[in-house]
Amino acid sequence: MTEDDMRALIPSGRGKLISNRVGWACTYLRKAGLITSPQRGRNQITEDGKAALAKKPAKIDTSFLQQYEKFQDFRKEINEKKQATATPTSRNEEKTPEEIIGIQSEIIQESVRKDLLEQIATMDPDAFEQLVVDLLLAMGYGGTVEEAGKAIGQTNDGGVDGVINEDVLGLDAIYVQAKRWKNAVPIREIRDFAGALLSKKSNKGVFITTSSFPQTAYEYVSSIDRKIILVDGDRLTQLMVKFDLGVTTKQTILIKEIDSDYFTT
Repeated sequence: MTEDDMRALIPSGRGKLISNRVGWACTYLRKAGLITSPQRGRNQITEDGKAALAKKPAKIDTSFLQQYEKFQDFRKEINEKKQATATPTSRNEEKTPEEIIGIQSEIIQESVRKDLLEQIATMDPDAFEQLVVDLLLAMGYGGTVEEAGKAIGQTNDGGVDGVINEDVLGLDAIYVQAKRWKNAVPIREIRDFAGALLSKKSNKGVFITTSSFPQTAYEYVSSIDRKIILVDGDRLTQLMVKFDLGVTTKQTILIKEIDSDYFTT
């Protein structure tokens, strides 16, 4: 690459084009399962990645990655989102620039949320419980860090993983179940948790998982007198992004408008 190529910036001017391209190249390789990112700034080739190199491809581009099912799913989701920006729409209405920015931002956020789930899947149970503590604290629950740290991971009796204060004063308690699952959580787990709440004489509980819940689970919690909130993997990562847990702000876009007051005489 030439010196000019290395100095080229992305349209916003807030970063180098080469860094942006390399970052997205790594994302695409991760989505295809050819590399993993054990920590920030470090990538590690997988067995599938070694097998891909053994084929000695002329180049590795999106066409090459299309042979991997994981990458196909990733591209399908992105294409579905991009179709929302197409103009004109079915009503011949055009999206505003702000709407397009919002849609494109959501595409990036979905990619981040999927990366979060993959990262969480590599955590040990204790680290996942700490993640739950950190999230509840970020959301305003738990009182203090010390109280929250004692709450999760050390109770583990009577069908619950812990109890955490609903507010700083500790006026009410919320019982928590935090489990990493690969498949949908069995309905029996929800029933057991509801039974545990009854034995604790509590009406509030949160069941957090990295996978999903069957429809019967939602129907069940809506039919009982205890309030149980089900947080699946998708909602978990949404909350992590919303409350800035495990993510950092890469770039901020400011949209300006005319200040009419300035020109008012």
